[in-house]
Amino acid sequence: MKSSNTKPSNTIPFVITIALAAGFLLCGYEFIRSPSSSIYLEVYGKEKLPYAMLGGAMFTIIFIYIYGWLITLIGARRTLLVTSLFSAVMISACYFAVQGGSRISAWFLYSFREAYIVVVIEQYWSLINSVLREDQAKKFNGPITGVGSLGAIIGGFTVAFIVAKVHTEGLVLLASASLLPSALFSELAYRFGGEPAPSVEEKGKKSLAIALFRDSSYLRRIAILIFLTQVVSTVLDLRFSGLVKDAFPIKDETTAFFGTFYGRLNLIAGVLQFIVAPILLSFVRFKYIHPTIPIIHLATAAILLIKPSLFTGGLAFLVFKALDYSIFRAGKEIFYMPLSFDSRYRAKEVIDAFGYRASKGISAGFTSLATLVSGFFGYVLLAFYPITAAISAILWLATVTGVVRQHDKMVKKSDQS
Repeated sequence: MKSSNTKPSNTIPFVITIALAAGFLLCGYEFIRSPSSSIYLEVYGKEKLPYAMLGGAMFTIIFIYIYGWLITLIGARRTLLVTSLFSAVMISACYFAVQGGSRISAWFLYSFREAYIVVVIEQYWSLINSVLREDQAKKFNGPITGVGSLGAIIGGFTVAFIVAKVHTEGLVLLASASLLPSALFSELAYRFGGEPAPSVEEKGKKSLAIALFRDSSYLRRIAILIFLTQVVSTVLDLRFSGLVKDAFPIKDETTAFFGTFYGRLNLIAGVLQFIVAPILLSFVRFKYIHPTIPIIHLATAAILLIKPSLFTGGLAFLVFKALDYSIFRAGKEIFYMPLSFDSRYRAKEVIDAFGYRASKGISAGFTSLATLVSGFFGYVLLAFYPITAAISAILWLATVTGVVRQHDKMVKKSDQS
């Protein structure tokens, strides 16, 4: 079981500073998400988009390995600072490489953006899960993600507004710069919340605690849950990106559309985070909240299958991301709160950073392989995306039911002891 280092008087300052860190981080992510997609699509085309997603999985593996080594060597607090500043340097390097005409840098930029965002943001949540109690998390997780979405909303609409002036490549430098205030506020959050420490048995470990998965069916189920959610995300993303490229063949127009789309997405997610998530998590039991989410995705996938268009593709992807950023994220993080330091800081990174990108890369790899094997299947693939999303949503429903049951048992056992 975890123990919080924060004093009651420091809870609100902690929540504010970690929320601001997330706001700057996600604002900057919008400055790299749309441009990196547009640059990659222009250089390689939509048919090779799965290769970039595979690259994202590769970069995440490397990043997480370095993370596991750093957290043992310098601790959780300094590891977050180092990974944030390192990401800023790498993004700046990508900008200059793209400007220099390097084609491979388009792949590198897209792949690195997939890795750094999950590794950094999951460190924020490891800290949150270590500092807040479960009753506090039900109140504050939604607003924390909401402030993050406010940053993303500002970033998304800023992309659409200034892309004509600074052009697509110029936005990448803004993404790098945004990591500086996010690093500052995350450092302040550690000052208010305190740095969580591993137990005596956990000290000195250099691995990512892979053995925990062997011993814990709970962690294995969470890992499977994340895998399934990201299969849904990947196939909807691929289908939507292809529809966007068909509708907007010019790079700056593609960037502007993505910027507006993600701005609207984050606006909807913000409403869910500030208003809906705190109410649901405080007054509705987990066993009702979590199963409802995959049922909604099953419905949107069916609509996309029956009537494929830019609107239905955008709707399915928007609904997934809006719920993923808000209700699912706020609720999913509570699954980790009863666990040990290693589970919250090491196993969580494997699940929520590597698991997110690996499942995305695997899904993209299978669709890429299918396209290479048969040109005919490339046409059938348009139906394959929503069908895969629907099947994964059904498996998601079955998996999350078991996770909720185990979580409730752990909480009940803890309360009794």
